[in-house]
Amino acid sequence: QMQLVESGGGLVQPGDSLRLSCVASERTFNEYAMGWFRQAPGKEREFVATIGRSGLATHYADSVKGRFIISRDNGRRTAYLQMHSLKAEDTALYTCAAGVTETPTWNDWSFWGQGTQVTVSS
Repeated sequence: QMQLVESGGGLVQPGDSLRLSCVASERTFNEYAMGWFRQAPGKEREFVATIGRSGLATHYADSVKGRFIISRDNGRRTAYLQMHSLKAEDTALYTCAAGVTETPTWNDWSFWGQGTQVTVSS
């Protein structure tokens, strides 16, 4: 059973940058695609970004394209989400997921972390 632990969230100002990390418990980490999703209060969970097993294939939601970068280090069993030019509307609980395929549909993923809160406010 894969366990995922996110970290790196916090309170930042608009325009700031933040990097989230997601550490996996299993050495089979490199057999899974990784994704980041987020959920703001009162809103549905939404897709943010996905990355394939090798790290070559990435996909982004239009709302974050050009500002966020997803990456992974299979040797460290860690996925990252580098966030730049943060906006108030990026405020949400960010959760990482591991799955067989990269899909923007959150309930198609196999394993989930508990999430890390990102708050963007002046």
